[in-house]
Amino acid sequence: MDGRANERTVWMNGEFMPESQAVVPFRDRSFLYGDGAFDLTRTFNGRIFKLDEHIERLYRSLKALHMDATMPPERMAEITREVVNRNRHLLGENDDYWVGQRLSRGVLKVEGDNWDHYGPNVIIECSPMPMAERAHMYRDGIQVVTPSVRRIPPECLTPRAKTHNYLNLIMGDLEVKAQNPKGWAILLDMSGNLNEGLGSNIFLVKDGRIRTPREKFVLPGVSRATAIELAADLGLECVEDDLDLYDAYNADEAFITSTSLCICPVASINGAAMPHGAYGPVTKRLIDAYVELVGCDFVQQYLDRL
Repeated sequence: MDGRANERTVWMNGEFMPESQAVVPFRDRSFLYGDGAFDLTRTFNGRIFKLDEHIERLYRSLKALHMDATMPPERMAEITREVVNRNRHLLGENDDYWVGQRLSRGVLKVEGDNWDHYGPNVIIECSPMPMAERAHMYRDGIQVVTPSVRRIPPECLTPRAKTHNYLNLIMGDLEVKAQNPKGWAILLDMSGNLNEGLGSNIFLVKDGRIRTPREKFVLPGVSRATAIELAADLGLECVEDDLDLYDAYNADEAFITSTSLCICPVASINGAAMPHGAYGPVTKRLIDAYVELVGCDFVQQYLDRL
């Protein structure tokens, strides 16, 4: 069934339903253990960005976790488009959606249980992007802070699978927000190199050369890949490398990539200001190229919420 006119519709385990009805049992393994995977993209002017690439990454995550996708990627994409179409009327002027697919391994079976469904729980949903909350980042630049919490090394748990187990990143973010409510946490790895933050990758620019942490140690963001591709199109060198705080403090520019922010300039790292301010020349060129690629001035889209 469809949702009410003022309630978003989701797809769950084979059925479209109002968002408020899409619930899972408390013994769902994703709730109990973070034993689930997801992916997330966004719309630009209501159009889904790189859906195929995001779904390909989702299926790589599921394969790494030995988790059942329950359907082929083409069907996942088809349902995702339909979810956006069914919710399009709820988008305000100049608004856009986060669009995601979420899978759990399913309900932990316990003697005496009587749940209706024990296989993987699959939900495809969308939600409004937090543009007003993040608008200041495009005006002032992001204040990156590295917490004492270190990123779990790939020898313990691969960061390349996008899982529901975000507690490591959340603890780093909570520490940073306690010090600086506007701070954006970028964790260091166990060797003291820049790693990643909640749904975000970091790039440094020095003498026109762009560097970003190696994929082995971070989630390979689709927006990260887009920035790398755009750099190549602009004739800018971009390499994966180990980057420590010395590199960060001596950078000319820095920027963050993420699904929601696309490319957003960094104003400072641990209080050390970028010499060019928030919008360095390389960062500005990449943002302009990204805006042209997606056909949406996402910078102005955020700034309009100030």
